[in-house]
Amino acid sequence: MSRTATNSLRETAVPLTLLAGDTLVTFAGLTLGWWLRYASPLRRIGIDVPGATFDRYLPLLLVGVALLLGAFAQFGLYDVRLVLRRYQSLNAILKGAAFWLVAYLGVSLVLKFDPPISRLFAVEAFACVVGLLYLWRTLAYLAVARSSLLARLRRRAVLLGWNTESRALAAEISHDATHPLALVGIVVFPTDDKTGENEPRQLGAVADLESILKRESADLLIATRLDLPRDEVRRIVETCERAYVEWKIVPGAFDIFLSGLRLQTIGRVPVLGVEELAINRLLSRGIKRGLDIIGALVGLVFSSPIVLVLAVLIKRESPGGPILFRQTRIGSSHRPFTLYKLRSMAPDADVTDAAQQSTASADPRLLRLGAFLRRWNLDELPQFWNVLRGDMSLVGPRPERPYHVDQLADAIPHYLPRHLVKPGMTGWAQVNGLRGRSDLNARVQHDIYYIGNWSIWLDVQIVLLTFVRWRNTGAY
Repeated sequence: MSRTATNSLRETAVPLTLLAGDTLVTFAGLTLGWWLRYASPLRRIGIDVPGATFDRYLPLLLVGVALLLGAFAQFGLYDVRLVLRRYQSLNAILKGAAFWLVAYLGVSLVLKFDPPISRLFAVEAFACVVGLLYLWRTLAYLAVARSSLLARLRRRAVLLGWNTESRALAAEISHDATHPLALVGIVVFPTDDKTGENEPRQLGAVADLESILKRESADLLIATRLDLPRDEVRRIVETCERAYVEWKIVPGAFDIFLSGLRLQTIGRVPVLGVEELAINRLLSRGIKRGLDIIGALVGLVFSSPIVLVLAVLIKRESPGGPILFRQTRIGSSHRPFTLYKLRSMAPDADVTDAAQQSTASADPRLLRLGAFLRRWNLDELPQFWNVLRGDMSLVGPRPERPYHVDQLADAIPHYLPRHLVKPGMTGWAQVNGLRGRSDLNARVQHDIYYIGNWSIWLDVQIVLLTFVRWRNTGAY
């Protein structure tokens, strides 16, 4: 297939197909919400709304569909890359549906529809739309991922330069068979280190860049070196322009908090730097703290019966020790705090070696109940109290012990910025499988991504993924 046809498929055909499917599914979700509110046995829950027949509600449902599709478009749901990114799609769906819920109820209060819009209907329709739309998007993802469409939707990327940054980028792309980018190969400079295992295909030298881009039908060139002469950079950019290839740079000088980069001027001189992070703004901190308090209270109420049963079992197996395990961890602004867990080990296990990390479920210090507690994260239920106290948040980087913070701060680049925010019961690293004895560098990178890209919607997504991936297969 020609490059023009491929671009038309990516930029027009697929988005229009998604839009058509979203329209039908969204209407189905709103219709299901109407049925639950007015025609199902659940109709007895709310106040009776006279005249709320389907034919009279149909215009309101159509208005709801239009508002929802507009909100989804605003939050980027029709970016074709999201076809291959299910959880990012869910994030956009949640944002759009939440915006619709607020706008729909707000408009109904101002315009006074007849029949009136039931708030219970709006909430039920919100849940139905989110559930059905995510199901439809998941089916679309599976259909694309298992067909020849996958290769035609992925953008062909070429890396310019071979160094630490390009190795990390190549590994990230190659790790995911359905990544929106397909790595074609690398264009090397004479000074590049061209040795190493699992190196991508070498496409040639930078002097032949124009012919390489045309030969490989490249869509994107990603430069991973910034130490190039100005004239060389200009020539590379002009080459990309002639070949209609998008040009991007890996900003090695700003390898953390990229979302906070802003261009300012000091007098007439442009200056690029990191501004205040969204997660540290006053309003953001207020919203996040409010949700933490609500979540902690709900968590304490619902987990109390479970904690009570587990406490009895712990005491029965190990009567000589306390029920709760207390340990000093490092929180935001590097302040220490006392973290609470249900005790899963022998009473004197922690004092035997201050630097010792607990190991897998075969650890002889574990109680028989301990492995079960850790596998299902039940030992962490008392941390709702830490959240309520303000030591922790529901979502954030995992807190570490002082000894490990001191060791890792020297061993891992950008480790300490994790402490710019409160630690969390769950986090972006954990829901991506990076917990227990996983790659510490990767965990830190995920924590930094979370801090730099925080939004309330990202927190909601992480909480939902936590329930989906509740079982801890890497517990320690």
